[in-house]
Amino acid sequence: MDQNPYSTALLAWYQANARDLPWRRPDASAWSILVSEIMLQQTPVTRVLPAWEAWMRRWPTPADLATEPSGEAVRMWNRLGYPRRALNLHACARTIVERHEGEVPSSYQDLRALPGVGAYTAAAVASFAFGGRHAILDTNVRRVLARAHTGVEYPPKTPTKAETELAESLLPADATVAARWGVAIMELGALVCTARSPACAECPIANQCAWRLAGKPAHEGPPRRGQTYAGTDRQVRGRLLAVLRDAEGPVPKDDLDTVWHEPIQRERALDALVADGLVDPREDGTYALPG
Repeated sequence: MDQNPYSTALLAWYQANARDLPWRRPDASAWSILVSEIMLQQTPVTRVLPAWEAWMRRWPTPADLATEPSGEAVRMWNRLGYPRRALNLHACARTIVERHEGEVPSSYQDLRALPGVGAYTAAAVASFAFGGRHAILDTNVRRVLARAHTGVEYPPKTPTKAETELAESLLPADATVAARWGVAIMELGALVCTARSPACAECPIANQCAWRLAGKPAHEGPPRRGQTYAGTDRQVRGRLLAVLRDAEGPVPKDDLDTVWHEPIQRERALDALVADGLVDPREDGTYALPG
């Protein structure tokens, strides 16, 4: 199909093996897809799914979220991690209401202009929600293309112009097929062509994979994740936010001081939360989620 030697086999594999995820269903709204894409940044599907379902029950449209204070978005984000994303989604909702009459915009340029929406997310939403023909380059796609087409085990640490040009050259000409190709190659990277343990025997394009045909030469890969959370400022921030999420109103400073034994690190984490707009310091010395 077009200049893409992989699409026929990959699309057939996706038809048979795709996970049934609610944001992929035909009746999924553009807003639900945007929410899923932001939640899925650096977060696995198993953690995102219950959070997405709760979010969509409470705020099924951008207008529903836009009427709430931003602190409610942070509260609903719960322990999903990287809570700045909650503020970005809240800002997206308000921008969509103010500039787009409450409807998620369909063009890549308008999506890219939304708060916190980067190139990948804009392309994904334009493609998956509106059937646009866009090259989608997430970590999984980059790894599949590096192996299958370029013949190396891992892609460069940061996306390159050559990767973008390759992804664009492989897009099927038909926009509907291109959108399905985009999600199919993402799914292949997530389920089969994984970073550490690729299941080549299950891969629908194994016979065309340059890396496998070359004998799977070793290549410097992504660093293994160690214990990068325990004892870090991220952990302290998470504990401080947990207290504020569980509270019905402002919290005295003494209550926050109990969450971490080391005062310098605790104050640094609290200051960072305030600077990020995730916590509001009050004139009476208490703290709360943003209003």
